[in-house]
Amino acid sequence: MTTATAAAMTTRPAIILDCDPGHDDAVAMLLAARHCELLAVTTVSGNAPLHLTTQNALLVCQLAGLDMPVHAGADRPLLVSAAHAPRAHGRTGLDGPVRPDVHRTVASNDAVGCIIETVRARDGVWIVAVGPLTNVALAIRQAPDIVDRLAGISLMGGGAGPGNVTPTAEFNIWADPHAAQIVFAAGVPRLLMAGLHLTHQLCVGPEVIAALRAGGGTVAGFVAELFDFYVAGYRERAGLDAAPLHDPCAVLALTHPELLGFAARRVEVETTGVLTRGMTVVDERPGADGTPNCDVAYGIDADAAAELIVDAVCSYR
Repeated sequence: MTTATAAAMTTRPAIILDCDPGHDDAVAMLLAARHCELLAVTTVSGNAPLHLTTQNALLVCQLAGLDMPVHAGADRPLLVSAAHAPRAHGRTGLDGPVRPDVHRTVASNDAVGCIIETVRARDGVWIVAVGPLTNVALAIRQAPDIVDRLAGISLMGGGAGPGNVTPTAEFNIWADPHAAQIVFAAGVPRLLMAGLHLTHQLCVGPEVIAALRAGGGTVAGFVAELFDFYVAGYRERAGLDAAPLHDPCAVLALTHPELLGFAARRVEVETTGVLTRGMTVVDERPGADGTPNCDVAYGIDADAAAELIVDAVCSYR
């Protein structure tokens, strides 16, 4: 990444946040609203069914006073059956706190149309995709001209190593592998990938939760309760006292790229393997023949990233 590119990416990039809230998605929303020009939030089926991920996005906007449109999107993957992640995120997708009534309403039920219209109306928009890539793939398939208009796509998904839903696959890619392959093959100007090998370096545990509670405010308290639930699940399943904070990494890749280390790689998605569906095959061979199609993030300054996240969340009241 050049110095000029890094500088351009730190001047409040204009983004569409495509998400499936999700505890870490909620934090990614708050971080993006603080450090980006957040043009729209689009929702997709993933961590929970679409009606719940959409309600969760509206809830976060309502609590934080975020004034941007939320557009509901795809309620199922392109070809495979819908799957969700209640073990990690609970039945609602944002289990933990007492949920207030949601009074916000969606701007539309056409997230794909929102993506297409926004990108066509303004060159240089980034898509930050932190859920299954169904909406993004449908937009690319319906309007191929948006590919060259985009600044790029920063996604949380995949990994150069073990998965978290199967031995080889991360949830977002596994949930809609055909959509993921469309995105990786689209030829967007920049494709940034924050996979599990990166996101497991940024964890939330008792210190971060305590810092949020010390920061005060309704939003910080709500997020602390989200993290109580989220970390408790990892403690029960894996005996860990901290949980990876995946989705904010895809936002930080744009807003604070100096905190991450990237390498150009060729990445393909396995769509049909019996044991490997959803695997991101990252070509790490020296002198590999394949032309790189992705900047894969390999390292992150976790302490600085956690401090930025806490500061962003505590800035809301």
